[in-house]
Amino acid sequence: MTTPHTPGDNRSVQIGGSVTGSAVVTGDSNTISVQFQQASLPEPETVDIQAEIEALKEIFASLNNPTIAGAAEELAQEVAKPEPDKEIMADALETGLKRIKKLADFGDAIDRLRPHVEATAGWLGQHGHKLLPLVGLVL
Repeated sequence: MTTPHTPGDNRSVQIGGSVTGSAVVTGDSNTISVQFQQASLPEPETVDIQAEIEALKEIFASLNNPTIAGAAEELAQEVAKPEPDKEIMADALETGLKRIKKLADFGDAIDRLRPHVEATAGWLGQHGHKLLPLVGLVL
């Protein structure tokens, strides 16, 4: 049986700042558990970005998904350029990670992905920060 909706039942959520690393839960008596690890981003000049992208590409390929493989290939092509566009790289990695999160075996891949995403995010700077929550990391 559903309860009739009355005008006084309207609810809204307003957020005046960032909720990165947080959970917003609506409804009555809902509970949630959120676990994030603190990221420790390396200095960009200490990251071997070629090696990180190669490691990500191998993990992406192991998941046997054409969309994920395409994102990995886009990353590899961009990083091979003399002046890679960090925004394009961040977007390609975000696409791949979001797709991976929809796979049943994402939990198995996240531990393998996390250190490479963390290092790549350090190299990408401000463009990489949005990637961290996708693998359970926060700044």
